[in-house]
Amino acid sequence: MSKTVLEAVGLHRAYGQVRAVDDVSFRLAEGGSLGIVGESGSGKTTTARIVVGLEHADAGRILVHGWDRGDRVRGRAQRLARAREVQMVFQDPFLSLDPRTTVGAALRETLALHFPAADRDRRITELLDQVGLGAREADALPRQLSGGQRQRVAIARALAVEPAVLVLDEAVAALDVSVQAQILNLLADIREQTGIGYLFITHDLGVVRCVTDDVLVMRHGRIVEAGPTAQVLAEPRHPYTRLLLESVPRPGWDPRGIAAARRAP
Repeated sequence: MSKTVLEAVGLHRAYGQVRAVDDVSFRLAEGGSLGIVGESGSGKTTTARIVVGLEHADAGRILVHGWDRGDRVRGRAQRLARAREVQMVFQDPFLSLDPRTTVGAALRETLALHFPAADRDRRITELLDQVGLGAREADALPRQLSGGQRQRVAIARALAVEPAVLVLDEAVAALDVSVQAQILNLLADIREQTGIGYLFITHDLGVVRCVTDDVLVMRHGRIVEAGPTAQVLAEPRHPYTRLLLESVPRPGWDPRGIAAARRAP
């Protein structure tokens, strides 16, 4: 049985009267891939931001390798070590990249902060090669790259700190279908090579089917269904999961019936 790399225990987060995350718990195995799926407002992105540390839970715990990320750390070295544990790749990498900084310089800055004694030139070359980029892209500014190339840069920068978990928040949603497939294949290869754990946040059941071992379905801040991805998608038990599957366009698809079902409690 695989060891647990990431565990969420009883997460709660409210904004006024709105319960964005309501008693959410899950585990991610080392080298595993877990999807969290749901529509906008389901709580999946808030959950991801709590995992990374961009949001604080009102209650509950996040553990990495059994260590509570809520525990106080002392000193710069411990803070950096905590930051390295979990990294996030966002939907729009352009917003997370400095438009004035070349790809190579951005990677160099990250490595200098976390691994000051490392051979940065060699490591930059390794990282770029790992995501299918080269010297030409290293000298480029973000605006000179395609959307798929920028997402590869974002992945390389996240991998630079050697995280235990990579959180991907709608990381291929803004890309063309053909580029999506390339990035998903790249991520599958990286997981096989490194043993990193993935937490995929997405509304796209095609992504879930392609790249996750297990899936959680969230609605109104709560988990309504969970299990192995193939099983949940083949034999959904909860009406909301069935609704999401029925929402995928196909021959004869009628969005009017979906909209009416979505308004139901």
